[in-house]
Amino acid sequence: MIVGVGIDVVDVARFAATLQRVPGLRDRLFTPDERELADRSLAARFAAKEAIAKALGAPPGMSWQDATVRRVAGAQPVVEVTGTVLARAAELGVTRFHLSISHDAGIASAMVVAERD
Repeated sequence: MIVGVGIDVVDVARFAATLQRVPGLRDRLFTPDERELADRSLAARFAAKEAIAKALGAPPGMSWQDATVRRVAGAQPVVEVTGTVLARAAELGVTRFHLSISHDAGIASAMVVAERD
């Protein structure tokens, strides 16, 4: 059963400029592993984290670092949740996330479906 759906789009150039202008933002939004990625990939991961939050009803207090997007060679990206995001998912009975990420014309987009058994 679908619990929630979230979608987000990010202008890659604008996001990269914001990361340059606000140096602490990279550390606040991304896990140590994610921080090493190129700006294009960070924009897509930010869109994914926004979409995850929206699929969970965007409650206040969720930490950006409690959702991680991992690439798996030859497969769709994987969502890993901990802490505040895991707690919200458990509250809603979410047992899995389905994530799709796309890039086109300088835009990174992500769509998430939160599902429970």
